[in-house]
Amino acid sequence: MNRRHLIAGLALAGVEANAQTGAPEAAESLYILKPQLVEDRRFLHDFMDEFAFVELVTVSPTLRITHVPVWLDRAAGAYGTIHGHVSRQNPQRAAFDGKQTGVAVFRGPHGYISPTWNARTGNSVPTWNFAVVHATGKLRPVEGHAELNALLSRLVAKFESGEPAGYDFASLPDSYKNSMMNSIIGFDLEIELLEGKFKLGQDHSAADKENLLKHLADAKPARSFRDFTASFYER
Repeated sequence: MNRRHLIAGLALAGVEANAQTGAPEAAESLYILKPQLVEDRRFLHDFMDEFAFVELVTVSPTLRITHVPVWLDRAAGAYGTIHGHVSRQNPQRAAFDGKQTGVAVFRGPHGYISPTWNARTGNSVPTWNFAVVHATGKLRPVEGHAELNALLSRLVAKFESGEPAGYDFASLPDSYKNSMMNSIIGFDLEIELLEGKFKLGQDHSAADKENLLKHLADAKPARSFRDFTASFYER
């Protein structure tokens, strides 16, 4: 999904909810105003596929947040299943027992919105627009070498698909892969609740939305990952 299409489509037209996205017993993790609620499961899955570097949040035995890439199996379970891995030294692994609940936070584009961009006159205040999806479910450990190999193969394939280098994970010697897999633990999170919050001004007037898109197009772009990395090296 193209990011420009994502923002423009929501800002100009909004997104209609057409699917129940969570089990009643799953506790909500996010405050969402009704105009900002998105329940279209296909749209949410597309978003999760595009913005697949997540914050994995658990609260037992203590609060832990790990930043990891994941891949989504849309067909597994009622709302999909998320797959990823963390270091075996990470204390968060204690939450991967099939009983503890975790939340994977998928975060998309975001930015400051000036009151001067509004078409209407009168008092108004600045705001910050953003798009997020929270996926909640129980965390199951993935530890067998065969299971881990399958998980990692899918994960690498997802992110290598757009790269010209042609890295082939399957070509690595089993002895090397097995030694590396000894240092990680995988996880599956079968989604019980899927929450989409898209605060993109879609509830504003057509004139406001047109102005917002114009100013976003003219706004100074954020530093690229390349430029950020270069400046960090120069510290």
